Amino acid sequence: MRIKRTAWIALVGILSAAMPVLAHHSFKVEFDETRPVTFYGIVTKLSWKNPHVLLNIDVKDESGNLANWEMELASPNGLLREGWKVDSVKPGDRVVVTGYAARDGSHVASGRKVVLGGKANSAIAQPAK
Repeated sequence: MRIKRTAWIALVGILSAAMPVLAHHSFKVEFDETRPVTFYGIVTKLSWKNPHVLLNIDVKDESGNLANWEMELASPNGLLREGWKVDSVKPGDRVVVTGYAARDGSHVASGRKVVLGGKANSAIAQPAK
């Protein structure tokens, strides 16, 4: 009985330690590398959390409808190594984000490049060329 209990405790400990690994996803599973997109929009939120920094922007589509898109960026440490600071991008900033759209059609994309200002005045999402 004591051996069974010890085995169960060890199994639960191992599974608990492995959960963060299971939570991470593959780029190819979630995002479509054949659908590059460029977004012109206004920052609404920036969350510096592991495993990815999340950038939310309001984007107008070709019909003029406003949608909030979530851009999954690199890890916080990765962005800091590239010269980003926590306040490099703030709500209200105009940005141009290029990346890859989610496979499921949701308003989520993998953001690969973020540029402040630029053509963001148009605020229209369109496919990258």
